[in-house]
Amino acid sequence: MVKRYRDLVAAAKATITEISPQPAWKQAQDGAVIVDIREPGEYATGVIPGAVLVPRGVLESDIPRHVPDAATEVLLVCAAGNRSALAAATLEAMGYENVASVAGGMSAWKAQQLPWGGPAGLTPEQRIRYARHLILPEVGEAGQERLLAARAVLIGAGGLGSPASLYLAAAGVGTLVLIDDDVVDPSNLQRQVIHTTERVGRPKVESAMETLEAINPDVTIERHRTRLTSHNVLDLFDGADVVIDGTDNFPTRYLVNDASLRVRVPVVHASVLRFEGQASVFEPYAGPCYRCLYPQPPPVELAPNCAEAGVLGVLPGVMGTIQAVEALKIILDIGDRLSGRLLTFDALDGSFLSFRIERNPACPACADESSPPRLVDYDEQCIAVVR
Repeated sequence: MVKRYRDLVAAAKATITEISPQPAWKQAQDGAVIVDIREPGEYATGVIPGAVLVPRGVLESDIPRHVPDAATEVLLVCAAGNRSALAAATLEAMGYENVASVAGGMSAWKAQQLPWGGPAGLTPEQRIRYARHLILPEVGEAGQERLLAARAVLIGAGGLGSPASLYLAAAGVGTLVLIDDDVVDPSNLQRQVIHTTERVGRPKVESAMETLEAINPDVTIERHRTRLTSHNVLDLFDGADVVIDGTDNFPTRYLVNDASLRVRVPVVHASVLRFEGQASVFEPYAGPCYRCLYPQPPPVELAPNCAEAGVLGVLPGVMGTIQAVEALKIILDIGDRLSGRLLTFDALDGSFLSFRIERNPACPACADESSPPRLVDYDEQCIAVVR
């Protein structure tokens, strides 16, 4: 096996172009793209400034996204110059016209004391943990650092907050602010997967923190065992990049909407009932808000909750995960968000539908950007409480 590999490398080097580290660095300064094809664990030993990281195993599938123009000068580097030689032959077969392998790889690069260093802002452990993010062109190192610096507020550590917080923590969102005044009840365990049987009776924010810290020690968890009110909402939203609304009642949803307009932070909304879920993103003044969709809270008899109508246990997992996706897109500023769209899911027939939502020019909350809505608390009957 070793002999065959050496023969393959020798055959590749006989047909491809090799370039020494010194001229490779000069050509990189003139516009050539250095593509580092080592594995994520190897990056921790040092990287070339400006190099594009594309592990050899995904080179064929990912290189077109990193280097879409086949005429671009591409300089491939690995640890010792063998894998990069094979990779150069592969790229030439794919139609790339100006490819070279850096002779001696990173070993020769460092020996010649050319620029290299540790991955900017990320520890070796983080580079391994977030390796699958780092090879995504839409995320990369800069995106992961952005995630680690982000602050996400999660209202509710229940059915929707469980999957949303689990995936945001795993993704490395640096600070998660958990707001919930409830305790873990046995009836929660059918769907609120962040909690366990042994934690019944404990505050949900404490139970959630214990799970999230076990998933990712990079993440700071801020606990607020409190009910969201007009008196504390602005303080709790302060500095947030995104708010994930995991509430199950209309009074809090309207308060969240109106507060988000004041602090101009996007809200990722979701709701579930029986076998159906819906999700959307409300971006202050850039798209419709929650009141554009539902101008006033409905009468309580028309607004049953999950405790009254039931919910399929897995449904919050689907919708909460969608919330996590939208939150990551907002933080990373990528993709087409659900702003201006209402996504619905019917678990019984497995169908997703997307409906356009227009901003209401007569919306009681967002019609006048210079006059954000007054914050009020609604009681359980969805009636404004005047204080």
